[in-house]
Amino acid sequence: MEFSVIGSSQLKLGKSNLLYQELGFCNLKNNCRVLNNRVCFGNNMRLKNAGIRFTLKAFHSEPVIEKKRFGLGKKSKMVNGVKLFVGLPLDAVSSGCNSNNHARAIAAGLKALKLLGVEGVELPIWWGIVEKDGMGKYDWSGYLAIAEMVQKVGLKLHVTLCFHGSKKPHIPLPNWVSQIGESQPSIFFTDRSGQHYKECLSLAVDNLPVLDGKTPVQVYQSFCESFKSSFSPFMGSTIMGVSMGLGPDGELRYPSHHGLASDNKTRGVGEFQCYDQNMLSFLKQHAEESGNPLWGLGGPHDAPTYDQPLHSNNFFKDGGSWESTYGDFFLSWYANQLLGHGDRLLSIAASTFADTGVTVYGKIPLMHSWYGTRSHPSELTAGFYNTVNKDGYEPVAKMFARTSCKMIIPGMDLSDANQANGTHSSPEMLIAQIITACKNQGVKVSGQNISEFGALEGFNQIKKNLSRDKVLNLFTYHRMGAYFFSPEHFPSFTEFVRCLNQPELHSDDLPSEEEEGTESSVKSEESNVNMQTA
Repeated sequence: MEFSVIGSSQLKLGKSNLLYQELGFCNLKNNCRVLNNRVCFGNNMRLKNAGIRFTLKAFHSEPVIEKKRFGLGKKSKMVNGVKLFVGLPLDAVSSGCNSNNHARAIAAGLKALKLLGVEGVELPIWWGIVEKDGMGKYDWSGYLAIAEMVQKVGLKLHVTLCFHGSKKPHIPLPNWVSQIGESQPSIFFTDRSGQHYKECLSLAVDNLPVLDGKTPVQVYQSFCESFKSSFSPFMGSTIMGVSMGLGPDGELRYPSHHGLASDNKTRGVGEFQCYDQNMLSFLKQHAEESGNPLWGLGGPHDAPTYDQPLHSNNFFKDGGSWESTYGDFFLSWYANQLLGHGDRLLSIAASTFADTGVTVYGKIPLMHSWYGTRSHPSELTAGFYNTVNKDGYEPVAKMFARTSCKMIIPGMDLSDANQANGTHSSPEMLIAQIITACKNQGVKVSGQNISEFGALEGFNQIKKNLSRDKVLNLFTYHRMGAYFFSPEHFPSFTEFVRCLNQPELHSDDLPSEEEEGTESSVKSEESNVNMQTA
């Protein structure tokens, strides 16, 4: 889907209502649908591929004038200075041939976001695409093309380096890494039943030469250095932030919940992921050094499986093994292994990009199920030793502070009221705890939403979180696609952006004669806007 606006070089556009009108959604709201990048009107008329195309015949960087009930006021600012980004499609670059998918739609979407007043976009860059065919054989062409598109429109770019795979859309690890894994499955996380998680490497091999004589840490560092060199013209000007992939889905965690069905309504507590050969070796060594060698034979024997609730076994029950001396030994070791991994990777990114002018980020998960219980089992299996008796996020915040990195927290659209019964879930309380830890350590936070469907309550929850303490400085809305620009969603997103703008009104904010003339000019120009079909 592609948008553009034909008008005079003097056309001044408002950020929300005018954009909404000029993209044609005002009169098409009940008579338009988007399917597979096609825009369909009514029952019979279909415009192929690019759908509607609006083009800016003359685009001048002139001050944007906000329309207000009481006239034209000063340019507004986002809530607490929070910058708004929008995520680009996960498959913006094809995994098959490293070419751009949806190029025309993305180009049009970038123009629309620029007109709306969004700060920039987030681009996922996949290890399995760039370094697909061999160690050190990098192909950045597809991603460079998108960076050029973003720069041309005048938006900022936040890049996420993804050292994991994806099932939807299907983006695997590099071919050569997967081939190594076929003969050495111990490079992957493993659960108690021996099932391997093949979407990322186990943190236990970070410093082991399992990748054709090199360690994963060395391979990640070379990838970062190649990215830095290839994108040097954009660093610090267009590219302002880099997120370092830290594990499954890019998050700092164990893949403790990957065995759960997607429709699991009463979410299980997950499973510990400490059964690959190298994790077991580290656990055995740690147990022997602590004087309890029998504790190093494996993970907790009385912990539930993926889909089992808290009370199905003894480990997470009140007074269960998690509160014993053994429980503290295991949970401390398990969490410290994850912290060490995060420290290694964030340190790589921080040192690599130190002289580029970009900010380095890392993402943690929001394991909010069972948060209302004493043992917090979903967090424990994911690697966060957070219970009623122990704050598991202060050490994480300290690690981010030590590496001078900012933290990304997902789930800013989730509220306690909309959680499934029986899971004792509390995303709001968990977010509050993490943010408190970040405030204590001086760590700035970036937020993300989880749901892609933009429900009204989700937007309201995001606004509530962005209006809180000034520890938040950036929010990324996920994710651009056909649905994002559909009449079912885009008007709500437009209103969301408008509501994030908080005008600072004073007695001199009434329109001047010049501004009143400009407003009349805007209305006059609106009547000259033409719509073209591709």
